[in-house]
Amino acid sequence: MRAMVMERRGTTLQLREMPTPRPATGELLLKVTACGICRTDLHVVDGELTEPKLPLVPGHQIVGVVERCGEGVTGFQPGDRVGVPWLGGTCGECEFCRSGRENLCDRALFTGYQKNGGFADYCTADSRFCFPLPEGYPDTQAAPLLCAGLIGYRSLHMAGEGKRLGIYGFGAAAHIVTQVAVWQGRQIYAFTRPGDGAGQTFAREMGACWAGGSFDAPPTPLDAAIIFAPAGELVPAALRAVGKGGIVVCGGIHMSDIPAFSYDILWGERSIISVANLTRRDGVEFLKLAPRVPIRTEVEIFPLEQANEALAALREGGIRGAGVLVP
Repeated sequence: MRAMVMERRGTTLQLREMPTPRPATGELLLKVTACGICRTDLHVVDGELTEPKLPLVPGHQIVGVVERCGEGVTGFQPGDRVGVPWLGGTCGECEFCRSGRENLCDRALFTGYQKNGGFADYCTADSRFCFPLPEGYPDTQAAPLLCAGLIGYRSLHMAGEGKRLGIYGFGAAAHIVTQVAVWQGRQIYAFTRPGDGAGQTFAREMGACWAGGSFDAPPTPLDAAIIFAPAGELVPAALRAVGKGGIVVCGGIHMSDIPAFSYDILWGERSIISVANLTRRDGVEFLKLAPRVPIRTEVEIFPLEQANEALAALREGGIRGAGVLVP
């Protein structure tokens, strides 16, 4: 099979021929039909996430068709269409796993990080961490639901039930979660890179009632804010934008250092919380919700061999919605 391989951290991916993997006990062998690209992939490739298996095939928003089932697999059969998310396996034994917080498992394995992912013609995945996908979504439109959608959904839950919600960084996750929040009756205030008129127009098209630059003051105090951009300087900006009792949710797996800020912008029972990974319960709930909204994913499609170009476009903020690789 063909695969885009990271041989060392901080280097571009190389197109390689590799043996098609064989599914181990409990695993599925999938023929990849689409794989979303994500800012987490950038953090892996750029070396900001420091514990990848090497060499590595990145990619963790995988849509594929079951080719073979390993021994002991139940619930799937050849020909089924499934989705593979970032969370690729957990120990199932620790206090986090036993209390419904498997996203915090210290022995978790992550797709496209400790396990080869979907920037390839084929991949394997633990069947217990795969999801059946809702009908009505072509493969390329379904792929962004598996991380951008899931992390956005978990971030929205962590933001509480406030009506006025700020979103910092209007990319793949933001354009999905905005649709869910508007469907729930919330007001969305979008913050983009300063001068990004196209991004602000896109945010309004997705349902935002206001859009401005990252450090602009919203027209009214917010109940909560979600930060998807990996920029630590946005944390004080978001704290200034939320009112008393407001929540600032950091939705990314990596963020640059947060600068010092005065206590007065935190005072008033404002809080800062991070989102770590996802649980399978998140996946079941969100994929059931997506067609009810219905969520419409905006995608830009790249062939597999252009993975480096797709990642560069994402790094530069040049993708409208979500980028998706197609083998």
